[in-house]
Amino acid sequence: MENISRKKFIASAALAAAGLPFGLSALAKEATPYPGEFAGNPSPDEKIKLSIFSKHMHWLNYTDMAALTAQLGFDGIDLTVRPDGHVLPERVADDLPKAVEAIEKAGLKVYTIVTNIKTPDEKDTEPILKTASALGIKYYRTAWFNYDKTISIQANIKAINKQLASLANLNKKYGMHGGYQNHSGDLFGASQWDLWLSLEGLDPKNIGCQYDVRHATTEGADTWPVTLDLLKAYSKTVNVKDFYWEKKGDKWQVKSVPLGEGMVDFKKYFGLLKQYNINGPMSLHCEYPLGGAEDGARKLTISKEEFSAALKKDLVKLRGWLAEHDL
Repeated sequence: MENISRKKFIASAALAAAGLPFGLSALAKEATPYPGEFAGNPSPDEKIKLSIFSKHMHWLNYTDMAALTAQLGFDGIDLTVRPDGHVLPERVADDLPKAVEAIEKAGLKVYTIVTNIKTPDEKDTEPILKTASALGIKYYRTAWFNYDKTISIQANIKAINKQLASLANLNKKYGMHGGYQNHSGDLFGASQWDLWLSLEGLDPKNIGCQYDVRHATTEGADTWPVTLDLLKAYSKTVNVKDFYWEKKGDKWQVKSVPLGEGMVDFKKYFGLLKQYNINGPMSLHCEYPLGGAEDGARKLTISKEEFSAALKKDLVKLRGWLAEHDL
């Protein structure tokens, strides 16, 4: 009988429990199975791993997406596992292993997934976490929350604290971290203070924030470093994009632009990431006009070459900043 390591055996059993096929490349890399302790942040000397947000590649299948991402020079893919995503929640047990296998065959990893998870009680929540954990994925992004305008802000924060606590318990079971993205607008967490208050008493190993400096800058161009300080222990993953304010007619609005062309102070941001030892997975978001890719289009109005050139330009800029700050 062929000898296998204990880790591989446990991972195989975990996949079987999740209803997943054997023989995946994830097993060969000895993925950390569930249940287990979440390791927290990478070691201080580990470099940040850069992924592309797969929403921008909804026009490609798993294999072609992986090939292009590797060709461009990313480390991994931040995979959409949500309605209209690369992996549909109701098919997660079948399709997430296929996506991970295709991505790993290209020499990349799935460090993070983007979900629509709000509570542990939703029918797709546990299957997603169970499958992702069995494949060695440690981080996911939650859905956004709306304020309940029939109750006070304080009552909303208390209610969401309970909601996040219940998610944290499930995350602990599967050795995963759920990160809530601070998004600008009237969503919960836009000010970031409310998000910090809602995380009171919760273990940052299991639940926290996917810090978005673009949206933080939108809400507070000079004050976002304060909220990053507040959320630093909870920010296990981050994403990056750029913007500036543009006036059209009598209204000001956000205009998304390639990295370095907007008003986000990336020099200060990366300096703080270094200071706080925030070196978990980073996802590049490209929300400027990109032939529909910015919105997750299934068919682009620009060529593959134009799309690739835009992403490569952002990636080169981003890697340069990270190198400057030894991240």
